[in-house]
Amino acid sequence: MPVADDDGLNLFDDPDDVEGDHGFDPDASAAPRRGLPAEDAEPTAGRRGYDPDTEDATVDELFEERPDDEDSVASATAVKRKRRWPKVFLAIVLALLLIVVGVVAYYLRSVNVGMEKVNRAPVAVQGTRPPSVETGAQTFVLVGSDSRGWDRGRSDTLMVAYLPANREKLYLISFLRDMWVTIPANDVVKKDSKAKINAAYSWGGMPLAIQVLEGLTDVKMDHGVVIDFNGFKTLSRDVGGIQVYNPQEFDSMGHHFDKGNVTLEGDSALAYVHERKSLKRGDVDRAANERAVLTAMIDKIFSMDTLTNPKKFSQVVSDAGSTMTVDDGLTNKEVRKLATSLKFDSGADIVSVQAPIKGFGTSKDGQQYDIVDEAGMEELAQAMRTDTMDQYAAKHPA
Repeated sequence: MPVADDDGLNLFDDPDDVEGDHGFDPDASAAPRRGLPAEDAEPTAGRRGYDPDTEDATVDELFEERPDDEDSVASATAVKRKRRWPKVFLAIVLALLLIVVGVVAYYLRSVNVGMEKVNRAPVAVQGTRPPSVETGAQTFVLVGSDSRGWDRGRSDTLMVAYLPANREKLYLISFLRDMWVTIPANDVVKKDSKAKINAAYSWGGMPLAIQVLEGLTDVKMDHGVVIDFNGFKTLSRDVGGIQVYNPQEFDSMGHHFDKGNVTLEGDSALAYVHERKSLKRGDVDRAANERAVLTAMIDKIFSMDTLTNPKKFSQVVSDAGSTMTVDDGLTNKEVRKLATSLKFDSGADIVSVQAPIKGFGTSKDGQQYDIVDEAGMEELAQAMRTDTMDQYAAKHPA
């Protein structure tokens, strides 16, 4: 009589799921069971793994049997292939790993090249300085200048980048260039004097700019960064241009900017952040435009379009390095430490903040300036000292 349709044991079955020793129960019904002959069937000569004079072969014994027909040969070949595939898979994984390691090494080399191009200079801030923020937050004074290094060029952009202890956001705080503040005695003006805040960088470079900001906020500024405007133009080209929303139509340096989304690259990017006279709120609107452009630039650098293009990434990092001058405390090791601590990866986590003013005034010599809101400045400073910038920004949206 023929054996059951499913001839032979399924090697992937669990032996414990079959009743009786070795899968045979003499008291079972006459109906053929999977892998076993009918009750009245004669033993089939030559059946793989079956010996009429002994009990049924175990699964292990079946595995060790040598095939003696075409079907069995095919089955054995399949088993051999099954045993081989882990080695093939491992080889593929190793190959992919080597590729990944090579790409990572390339990117690390690019970053190292970029950091080596950063100009570093000491910052010797005069006078008594406030203590560092105890929470672990970091502050960076950002100056946009028409010269590289601590040279006393024009400073049209002055911000403090505030990085909270949790590293989940970055707060860009604009200090309007026309804010009327006290500037300590320096090489140019030998006594303490009232002047616009942008004069601090012109008269004493980054050290004096930091001293003024610390006097205004009673918050220690941990680092200083100068961004060369000419390098900024190059960087905007490297990333293929940036897009910002322009809230009002205006002209600047031979460029026209319509209301709505505009793409900025090279000279047009520089023209966009320079203009203030034709804007409705003057310096306030220009500061907002500066923050928007810097945010868009960071967002574009973080974009997959840049990060997945080794050639573009290398160029961006190289030009970014040559665009900046930082204090000598921002060593390569410190930059890496800060970079790996960040928990944001796009411009969506960059928050704009405007240092408060409460009106406008005119000096004795006819200069128009912005009046500092002292109560508002203390509130901002307290948020920086206590690492509660999230609450401040929610209460005072820029």
